[in-house]
Formats: sequence, C-alpha cells, structure tokens
Amino acid sequence: MKTSASVLLFTVSLQASIASTQLLLPNFFRNSPAKAASRDTQNPIMNIPNILVPPSKDDEPSAGSDSLSISDVIGKERTINIFAGFTRDIDTISKRLNDEKQNTTVLAPLNSALQKLPRKPWEDPEDYSALGEKAYEGQSGEDRATRNLRRFSEAHIVPVSPWKEGEKVETLGGGKVWWESKDGDRIIQPGNIEVSSIASRVSNGEVWILKECLNYA
Repeated sequence: MKTSASVLLFTVSLQASIASTQLLLPNFFRNSPAKAASRDTQNPIMNIPNILVPPSKDDEPSAGSDSLSISDVIGKERTINIFAGFTRDIDTISKRLNDEKQNTTVLAPLNSALQKLPRKPWEDPEDYSALGEKAYEGQSGEDRATRNLRRFSEAHIVPVSPWKEGEKVETLGGGKVWWESKDGDRIIQPGNIEVSSIASRVSNGEVWILKECLNYA
C-alpha cells in the first residue's frame, strides 16, 4: 500500500512539474511537430529564405518550337505526309532534318500535287526508254527507283533558313531556286510555284507547303 501511494504521489508531482515548465517555455517550443505539420499543410509557407523549392509544372518551360527539329514536326502535317515519308526514306535528308546544326527550308508539295504528277516521283521516262516496262523490277530496278526518288526529294530541300526573298540558293538536288512576293503570296522560282502556307518554324528551319512540285528533271 505504501508503495502504491508513493507511486501515485510521484506521478502527480511529475505532472505538476511538466505543467509548470510548459508555462515557462516560449510558444514556439510548445507546438508539437504534429501540430506544426498540420498548420503547414493548411497554410503552406511560401518564400522561405535559403530553401530552393522546385517549380510547379506550370512554371516549367514547355517543349516549344525551339526544342524541336524539322524531323519532329514534318510528319504531323497530313496534307504533306506523302512527301514527309520520302524525307524519312532518304538518309541524306533525314539526317539533315534531324540535325539542329544544319538549317533547312523544306519545300513540301501537297499530297494532291504529287498525285497529279504525270509519273511517279521514282519514275524516269529515260529508264522506260532504255529498259522497257521492267525498268524497276528486281534489285537493280529498286536501286534505280531509289536514286530517282532521292533526286526528286533533294530538289525540294533548300539548305538555308531563314531564306531571304530573292536569295538564289542551290538545293540538295543541284538546282537553283529563289522566291519572290507577288500579291501577298510567296512564289518559288523558277516555275511560279505558289507557297500555300508555312507549316512549321522550328530550331533548324521551316517547312513550306507548295501547291505544286518543283521541276526535278
């Protein structure tokens, strides 16, 4: 009994001591970590000195045109997806359009312009004259068609961007082209080929959509 009474007396004395001590402590130390965390959750502290807070998603720079290359965007234009496929198939072009250090202006004919051609871009009348209807059969025929397609595609690749009006530039295919303004439109010369629109402006150049194909003979 004496032991129980002693324990009870000690407990009451300890609680009184703790209570009196708490009265002497500053308010900051009385707040438990749990309560502090609860307040921080309800009212987050901003602009805390010497603490780097990672930016929110809204503050992060979005992936814009400055971070993209022509190869990233050319395939997204449905009206020129046929020519876009050609650029992927030709190594010299696909590597260039993916290279951020080489600026390029792509003159991409509309799908409808390609469909109106008197012959396929990989066909050459001279091949038919020399080899007949089987000019593009077999491995040699495939190689011949690939060379022709490369010639056609490179004729529409201008290795300059920005491309100034009147500036004559040699395409990857070897022909010289320039453009001029006429009644508010951009016209590619030679051939009076009207530019329908500028589809994309990215880090390494631009994609211009043409209403017709350039002469690639």
